[in-house]
Formats: sequence, C-alpha cells, structure tokens
Amino acid sequence: MPFFAGNTVTFNIDQQSRGKKSIALNLKDPSGQKILRSLARSSDVLLDPFRPGVMERLNCGPERIANDRLIFARLSGFGQTGPMRDVAGHDINYLAQSGVLDSLRDSTGKPCPPVNLVADFAGGGVMMALGVTSAIIERGNTGKGQVLDLAMSEGAAYASGFLWSMRSLFPGAKGTNMLDGGAPFYGVYETKDGRFMALGAIEPQFYQVFLEKSGLKELDDLPNQMDQEEWGKLRKIIEEKFLEKTQQEWADIFDMTDACVSPVMTAEEAAENIHNKERNSFLLDEHGQFFPRPVPGSSTSTGFVPTIQPNVGQHTVEILSELYSKREVRKFLENGIVS
Repeated sequence: MPFFAGNTVTFNIDQQSRGKKSIALNLKDPSGQKILRSLARSSDVLLDPFRPGVMERLNCGPERIANDRLIFARLSGFGQTGPMRDVAGHDINYLAQSGVLDSLRDSTGKPCPPVNLVADFAGGGVMMALGVTSAIIERGNTGKGQVLDLAMSEGAAYASGFLWSMRSLFPGAKGTNMLDGGAPFYGVYETKDGRFMALGAIEPQFYQVFLEKSGLKELDDLPNQMDQEEWGKLRKIIEEKFLEKTQQEWADIFDMTDACVSPVMTAEEAAENIHNKERNSFLLDEHGQFFPRPVPGSSTSTGFVPTIQPNVGQHTVEILSELYSKREVRKFLENGIVS
C-alpha cells in the first residue's frame, strides 16, 4: 500500500489525496520515525517528497527500511545529486532549469509558464507514477524493490521531449512558428460576445473544412495557408471573421465537423458538455463540485465511485491499530507523536 509521510500539520488543504487514507506523524520524534519504518516494512511504495537528505536525517532513508521489496520513490526539484540538489524551487524554476520555459512564449516573446502543470504534475507526478509502475513490473521479475530518483526539472524536460525531437517545426524566432502562436490557423480567437474559439486546423483537409464552414473560402484574396509572410494578413482576416458571431453560433456551425474548431469552455461547461456527460468525464464530489474522472478507463473496471477527500490524519488511529495495541496508539496521541 502506498502512503505519504510528512511532518505533523494543523491545517487541511486539497492534497490530491482522494481515495487514500491519511495518517499524520511527527517525524521529528524518534517514535514517529519508528512508526514510519514499521509502516514501510509492509508497504509496496514510499514516496519521499522532501529535499535530498531529509529522510536520512529523520532516520528513515532507504538503508533504514527493512523491506527489500519496497520501492523508495524520491521526488525533488533538482534531484538527489549535483550542486543544486539542496536549492529551493517551484515549477517555474524547474521549467527554466530544464530549457522548457524558453520555448513557452506569448505573442510578445516573453516566456509564459502554463500555471504549474508541466513540472509539478507532468514532469513530477506523472513521470513518478510511470517510474513506480515500471519498478513494480521489474519487481515481479526480480523480487526486489529499488530507489527512484526523479528531479522535476528533468521530468519537465522529458515530458516536453517533443520540443527537442521536433525542432524542425520551430525554425523561426519564438512565437513565430506553427505551434507556438505564430500560425494564424493554430490559435485562439475572440467572438462577438467576448468568448473564445480554439482553432487548430493544421492539416490542409481540415483547414479546407474550416474555410468552408466559416465562409472564408469565398474570399478571392485569401492568403495561402503556409505562406508565413502572409500570416499577419491571414490572422487579421480570421480575427474579423470570428468577431461576426457569438461563441454559441460558431459552436453550432462547427459542431461535429473536422474543422478542428472548438469553443473554449469553462470548467462548468466542460462538465455539462454532451460528449463529456456521455463518457462520465467529470464527477460530483461530496461538496457538489465537479472534478475530472480518473483515467484511463479499463475494460475490466466496473466504474469509478467518487470517494471523500480525507482530512489530514483522519485515518491515523485506523492505520496504527493494525500494528499497535489500543494502549500504544493512545500513548502516541497523548505524546503528540501522531495526530
């Protein structure tokens, strides 16, 4: 069973922990450290989210865990080795360090980080999940666990490997190429009512559908799609065309076509979209708020049932009761070793 080890906290935030159990340990106390080692002895995976060396100082490093099958997954900003191993950082710093942020620029040429999705979630969470899955498969052959070292700066680069392997698509200055905001047929346009439509008609056959459905095909002096010297003129023509109708009017025109044009929906609209509802892409939580259904779907799964987001330490007693007597658990609580 995977579990999360952390210092005792007194606040509760969304920890992305739906469907999990929460135990709160005071790892500065030797007894708390002992509890963590005890839990790790019967666990499949331990996620270490601290800076390098912290788990060793807490006497809970890989060498202290008596479980040869354990996958000790270490996730940090810059990795377990190297001169920057102890440096603090956030998603934007990891993007800068990885070379990815330089490729993510707005129309002015200024690097523009996409919230914290690339390094934290794609380069960190998703890459670590892939690493853990791979380690579990290998353990099935060898019977042995291993220590994983994932730097979010490196994970961001790996998750963005397309930028390295397809540099031919980005021959010009940043913000002037096909996929980075330069091409007029790959971008976002405002509509008459102040909403937006996303246009991604790259392939000629899709671009032709876009021209037909939008009415632009009737223009005699329409620039060639791939003539970059005319992209500025073409962009202005497309901008003016989208401003002629509301988002809903354009959505109806392009609905179920291969024009690669989509309305930019709010989270609420996405949850109520007919296609997404058909696939149960979004579910309601305990507060009546929509959240994305876990993916991918499985041919053997009976479906995902939403579970409640646990409070920090909500399952402390339940989990410890599997290892200790009621008297010992009560003593842990009284002494502030757990909460």
